[in-house]
Amino acid sequence: MRKYIAYYAKNFDYPLFFTYLFLCLFGLVMIYSSSMMVAIVYEDADPDYFYKKQLVNLLVSSIPFLVGAFLPYKHFSNKKLMVTMTFGMIFLLIWLWIFGVGFEQTGSKSWIDTGVMNIQPSEVAKLFIILYFAGAFYRKSLNNPLENLQPNNIVYPIILWIFVIFCVAIEPDIGAVLILSGIAFAVIAASGMSFKSYLKFFSVFAILGVLLLIFIILVKGDDIFTDNRLGRIKAFLNPFEYEAGSGHQIINGYIAIGAGGLEGVGLGQSVQKLGYLPEPHNDFIMAIIAEELGVLGVILVLAGLGFIVFRGLSIAMKTHDPLARMIAAGISSWIAIQTFINIGGLSGLIPLTGVTLPFISYGGSSIIMLSLAMGILLNVSMYVKLESKKNRRGGNLEKN
Repeated sequence: MRKYIAYYAKNFDYPLFFTYLFLCLFGLVMIYSSSMMVAIVYEDADPDYFYKKQLVNLLVSSIPFLVGAFLPYKHFSNKKLMVTMTFGMIFLLIWLWIFGVGFEQTGSKSWIDTGVMNIQPSEVAKLFIILYFAGAFYRKSLNNPLENLQPNNIVYPIILWIFVIFCVAIEPDIGAVLILSGIAFAVIAASGMSFKSYLKFFSVFAILGVLLLIFIILVKGDDIFTDNRLGRIKAFLNPFEYEAGSGHQIINGYIAIGAGGLEGVGLGQSVQKLGYLPEPHNDFIMAIIAEELGVLGVILVLAGLGFIVFRGLSIAMKTHDPLARMIAAGISSWIAIQTFINIGGLSGLIPLTGVTLPFISYGGSSIIMLSLAMGILLNVSMYVKLESKKNRRGGNLEKN
């Protein structure tokens, strides 16, 4: 154990850790700045109401972060653990879907009120899909090479993915569906299978996705194609035509970005957070950052997120362990896809989907699951460093 801790301290990925820590603390400051008016007007609470709640979320998230960072990542591929995680994920989704314990927010029943905190199963599902797919593919690689893996060889992961996508889609949470689909393809792409096999997987997922979409539209079409969601599509095409309705949020986001200029109007001095932008501490927190800290603040955040994504992909490309490669690629792809969807909706590149900005936006489930993911990524990074040293020395790598 001492030898493991010594190895860990020596090979700890400090740049990755401090970037994660910086983004979390920066997000905490911006949540305080952006949520003061919301707390007073809508929650009838002190200005620091959301700041204090997010501070608690960060303190709680330190526990899963440490678990992920110090527990060897190969334990997450353990079959018994994966079975337990699978039943837990299914339980959360059924609880939310069948029993209707979730509460309505922004037109989507996506939360479970436990009495202590609100759990968002779709956030749990993102990391679950990464670990489950990586573990399933890794176990297959122990007996057969992954190059020629066929879709019929991993029926259970495909069925589970369909179930998760179905439950999240009928909430409905379109943004989470896109992220869950993207990270599944990222893990499969990083598995090492041949391009021909990957095309087969892509075709199977595409066909099943289309069939699932048709079924959901037939069953829940009225809940999905609400006036609010159709309005978002119309606003995406021409927000200024719907300035008084569905285009209101996008336009005020543009105003916030334009008002910030290069250096911003100053921390805490945003005008758009004073009731013009709904939920400024969530989906549109980047607009407040742009207004108060300008282009420089936006670049700072994107640089931090970009570094984590680049670092994760770099780790995935360096390692010879397929499990480490798939986990690192999945986590970094998750952060990249979610960031793109958030910034894309804010900037008008894509329709709004209500996706939060990783590490920055307010949210308990989000920061807890992202912290666990970052801990696991740090553990993988440590392994890759040890693996690289072993290859250079020609010695034996200390087992996790």
